[in-house]
Amino acid sequence: MFQLDTLARLVRAHLAEVQRNVRSDAGYTTETIVVTALLVILGLTVVGIIVAKVTAKANGIDLG
Repeated sequence: MFQLDTLARLVRAHLAEVQRNVRSDAGYTTETIVVTALLVILGLTVVGIIVAKVTAKANGIDLG
């Protein structure tokens, strides 16, 4: 019976540790999503600025 009691305590301790780890990482996913979204918005803005400048420069070329 001693071995089963020890095993049960170890399992309970492991489950408690897993639950603590799940709670401590709860904001990590949200933080990652927000940072990724901001980087995507920044990247799209930079690409838009570059496209606008290249288009303006191309339209300014005199072909005639």
